[in-house]
Parts: sequence; C-alpha cells; structure tokens
Amino acid sequence: MKKLSLVVPMMNEEDNVEPLFKAVREALKDIDYEFILVDDGSTDNTVAKMKELADERTKILVFNYNCGQTQAMAAGIEEATGELIATIDGDLQNDPTDIPLMIEKLEKEGWDVVAGRRLKRQDGLFLRKIPSKIANWIIRKTTKVYLNDYGCTLKVYKSDVAKNLGLYGELHRFIPVLAKMYGAKIVEMDVKHHPRVHGESKYGIGRTFKVVSDLLLMLFMQKYKTKPMHLFGGLGVASFGVGIIINFYLLILKLFGNSIGGRPLLTLGIVLILAGIQLITTGFLAELIMRTYYESQNKTPYTIKEKFVGKNR
Repeated sequence: MKKLSLVVPMMNEEDNVEPLFKAVREALKDIDYEFILVDDGSTDNTVAKMKELADERTKILVFNYNCGQTQAMAAGIEEATGELIATIDGDLQNDPTDIPLMIEKLEKEGWDVVAGRRLKRQDGLFLRKIPSKIANWIIRKTTKVYLNDYGCTLKVYKSDVAKNLGLYGELHRFIPVLAKMYGAKIVEMDVKHHPRVHGESKYGIGRTFKVVSDLLLMLFMQKYKTKPMHLFGGLGVASFGVGIIINFYLLILKLFGNSIGGRPLLTLGIVLILAGIQLITTGFLAELIMRTYYESQNKTPYTIKEKFVGKNR
C-alpha cells in the first residue's frame, strides 16, 4: 500500500500539465505516493500530455465526456490505494509543497482530515472572493461545520474517510460537511495559493445557485437522511391540522347562515389539507426509499470506528 494517493481532476489544462508534474514530483520526492489524474472530458491535448509525462507512479483515468469535478474526484478516490488521500486542483493554484506539511499535521495531531485555507487567495474580488466569503458564512451558520474556506480543493484525508464521503452531483464543495457526517475530525491549515497562469477558470458567478441548492440537500442529509418522515410528516401534519381548523371554522360560519363559497380562506383551507396529505405521503415514500437504500446494499445508518474484543486471562 502506498503512503499517499494524490488525486487531481483535470479539464482542458494542457499548458498546466508539465509544470504540474514537475511540481508534484519535487514536492513529494520523499513520500511513497501514486499520482492519479482524472480527465473530465478535456477537448484539448491534456490527455496526450499527461500520457507523455506519466511514469510508474502515474494513473490516468479518462472520462468519455464531462461529468463534473465531483465525479472526477470520486473516480480518483475510488481508484486510490494509499493510506492517505490528497486532492488538489490541476490549475496550479494549489501548491503541492503544502501536502507534506498537512500530512505531518494529520499524523502528529491525530486528525482525520486536514483542509487547506487559502491565506492569500489570488482570485478576483467581486466574482470569486466576495461570493465565496458569503457562501462560506452561510454554510458555517447552517451546517454548524465551522471552517473558513470550504472551496479549497487542497485537502488530505485518511483513506477510510475519503472513500466513505458519498460524492454525487456537485457535492465536492461540501466535502467537510460530508466528512463531519461520517464522524471525521477536521482541522484547517493555512496553505499557499497562486494566481492562475495558464488556461481559464472553470468557476463563475453562476455556481452560486448550485451552491444554494446543494446546501439545502446537505441540511436535509445532516438532519433527516435516516428519518425523512420527521421532516415531511411534521410539515404534513402541521399543514393538515391548520387546514382542518380553517375549514371547521368556515363550517361553523356556514351553519349560522353565512356564505363561505367566495372566501379565499376556504381555498386556503382546502389547499393546506391537500398539501398536508401530499407531504405525509412523501414522507412514507422517502422512508421506504431510505430503507431500500440501506437494506439492498447491506449498508447501515451508522459507522463503527473500532471493534475491540477482550482476551481470556
């Protein structure tokens, strides 16, 4: 087993391939490592250049088409065989020389994940830094996972943590939250950050909407992944109850000779009752799906970190 597996998602980074190989080899020369590059549907010469520079430590995974950074990271992590797994971006904004220091911190202090915090971030103020600060604040307050920089790809994990993150969709932004849900101990560490020299950034202001939708998913998974009925059932019962109260009130008015046919309150009461029934039904379905998910794969909604059996004395 290798000491370290370094996973790097790549997409249209042909001019960064050679300096990336050089930087990684220099930074990790004293570590037993494997270098896993995942090409996420590049349309330039990225793959050809990676194959040209590959050595016995290098593995290259090539997607048929662009699947997204999360899927690229998931594929690289699945392929990894190291005791530790590190991830960095392929644009050379992360510095591989930080990785040995992060490994040292993880091993000496007993952490499960060491996450990079870009101390002097070399990105645009209005399109990258400010939206990122706002997003980081919202994620901290809502998930209760207190990090300063969720967007830094540079991280070092123990292998079991990385392989149990469950990366789908575009959840790479929420890896610290997923790791916390797994029970990992996480710490941040200041790392270097360089301006992009070659190629174009794959990030833009449009990702803000994706972050918000993924955040809602994270909040649901944190609190209701194994008990969805508590969310949908609670909302459904509340909606159904309020609808019943409204319609009972209108029934009393009707019995006393008042006209209720044209009242908006009647429509509201009916809608709340129907919504309540729908939410409760959704809760039942979510519970069935959750049980099928665990039972069909022999998964459990818990993780045993260690099992100890005493010896006869």
